[in-house]
Amino acid sequence: MNNLLSAFFILVAYLLGSIPFGLIAGFRGRGLDIREHGSKNIGATNVFRVVGKKWGITVLLLDAIKGYVVCVFPAFFGQNLALPFQLLLGVSAILGHSFPVWLKFKGGKGVATSLGVFLAIAWVPTLITFGIWILCFAITHIISISSLVAALVFPMMITWRYGGTPEFILLLPISIILAVFIFYTHRANIQRLRQGTEKKLF
Repeated sequence: MNNLLSAFFILVAYLLGSIPFGLIAGFRGRGLDIREHGSKNIGATNVFRVVGKKWGITVLLLDAIKGYVVCVFPAFFGQNLALPFQLLLGVSAILGHSFPVWLKFKGGKGVATSLGVFLAIAWVPTLITFGIWILCFAITHIISISSLVAALVFPMMITWRYGGTPEFILLLPISIILAVFIFYTHRANIQRLRQGTEKKLF
């Protein structure tokens, strides 16, 4: 794949990742700008609280799907899906979701999109981590705690599944960077957790 074509796919990955499904759901579901309500975030959690359960789940799925799609769509053009390039596409989509050009670079927190990305790249540790996310949420009913725990667990699952393989040298650093990024995007949630004011989803 030549450099121009690679750059094209990376740009497309960013643009697909930056599609603000949460913002669209707010307008379609209740005729409101989700950025002016609740936590003012365009992610699925705020949509769930402000617009409703159906729309929140829809946004969660769509944000995950766009992460998955960007990591596999070059194959439909006959391109080789080497792991480094898939990771680059996935990172572009996550950055697009969190810093969308359409919304002055103020987007979501990247958890659902990251789920989709790594389901495409490393589905076994990702599914296990998602199972832990579900368990944490079932216990706490707090999305942010579940996401932060999953971010911590994911590098461990990568180590368990890929330790000693050629893929490990790429996947472990990316999983650690992703964990740091998720903690960064959840910094306001962490502050509320420390103050005891973080709300349960239900």
